[in-house]
Amino acid sequence: MTSADRITLYYAPQTRATGTRVLLEELGAPYDLHVLNMKAGEQRQPAYLAVNPLGKVPAVSHRGQLVTEQVAVYIYLADLFPEAGLTPALDDPLRGPYLRWIAYYGSSFEPALIDRFMQRTPAPVTQSPYADYDTMLGALEAQLAKGLAEGPYLFGERMTAADVLWGTAFSWTLMFGLVPKRDVFVSYAERMTARPAFQRVKAADEEMVAQHAAAS
Repeated sequence: MTSADRITLYYAPQTRATGTRVLLEELGAPYDLHVLNMKAGEQRQPAYLAVNPLGKVPAVSHRGQLVTEQVAVYIYLADLFPEAGLTPALDDPLRGPYLRWIAYYGSSFEPALIDRFMQRTPAPVTQSPYADYDTMLGALEAQLAKGLAEGPYLFGERMTAADVLWGTAFSWTLMFGLVPKRDVFVSYAERMTARPAFQRVKAADEEMVAQHAAAS
């Protein structure tokens, strides 16, 4: 990969972008950070709204193209570095389940959590993207329990980019009480966040947060 192929990650510490940076570390990818100070509202300034009109991170720039939406970013980056082994190939039987559970985060898990956090009455089951909170979480717990019965990851012995996504997700949702502290969730989050890539990014985030607070 040439210098022109370096990835730019639009980033703010301790946000959804944190997991993307962990993924880049796990992939061994060459990348640069474009850091936004969200305490100063930089994500709402015209310069960044030209990148992502929603004012959200993560976003990545690569070969002159922008990729936004967390799930799309994970799939794109993992596919970009197949040699890292974190994405099943198109003809791999695991490709379908991998896409299913990585997409589940954005289509079902996070919408359900936001409704619960905001104490909003969910839509009727026939109209809700996630059925209901308990059903959504139960399906995820069943898949995770199945994988962990065979190995340390969502799909047993094989780690994928989906594990980086879900490891990050459980880390913050358990911290804020958005999901119950069931053993399968806690042990999985602890295992994933103990990985060196998570620990490096966590330390860097803490330093960056302190710098942003001092500058505000």
